[in-house]
Amino acid sequence: MEILQAIILGVIEGLTEFLPISSTGHLIVAAEAMDYYDASKMFTVVIQTGAILAVVWFYRQQLKALALGLISGSKPLQRFCLLWLIATIPAGVFGLLLDAQLESYAVATTVAVAMILGGIAILLIETFHRSPPAGKEANLRKLTMSQAVQIGFYQVLALVPGVSRSGATILGGMLAGLDRVTATAFSFYLGIPILLLAGIYKLITGDLSTVEGGGPAIIAGFIASFLTALVVISWLLRYVSRHNFKPFAYYRIGFGLLLLVLIGLGLIG
Repeated sequence: MEILQAIILGVIEGLTEFLPISSTGHLIVAAEAMDYYDASKMFTVVIQTGAILAVVWFYRQQLKALALGLISGSKPLQRFCLLWLIATIPAGVFGLLLDAQLESYAVATTVAVAMILGGIAILLIETFHRSPPAGKEANLRKLTMSQAVQIGFYQVLALVPGVSRSGATILGGMLAGLDRVTATAFSFYLGIPILLLAGIYKLITGDLSTVEGGGPAIIAGFIASFLTALVVISWLLRYVSRHNFKPFAYYRIGFGLLLLVLIGLGLIG
């Protein structure tokens, strides 16, 4: 039963990690609904690593080119890697400093409020902000230092359960002046170091006994997350080249309101 629950949670993670609807929020609610025990959030963080490894696989050729460019001394590629690092630092620092405190907010009420507020924010941004026209391909070489810093601090908001890392970085990128396809691609790249480091940190410091089903459950959830995320990444890049994020905003608000009703009825904590 624990393995089946882990697979279901892995699929939920893969479906929601890169959409602006908060994978952590959905995992918190789903785990509570299934009575899945993950006291230290070790399972949650590790299966997020599975989803981000799907990005590594999806962008394997580009990442290989980046590595070769760094070795050969390519100035444009060195510049991109520097901006990538700079944008990663804020969430990494705040995540380490606030890890224990943030765990206490990993509850359904926090998720519900963050889902609703995030949905309203998306509607406001999509209604009143005009981003540059999006092409079919991302243009990451035009990323500036100012944009990287801004997006890095927008990613810090995603430390609050229910905010959505991808939502914060994609919409933050648009507010910083990127088109939505480039903002989405950079959001994928940003997730690689922050989620890989978080997964490694949890594996080193976490206690496997706090995860229901132990190692086999983590492996099952990890694989399910990886495979599901591969499908979602490709679909999302096609979607954002032609559509806005308003449908996700309506979903967030509706899901948040439903959670508040369920909390009020005492069906979830």
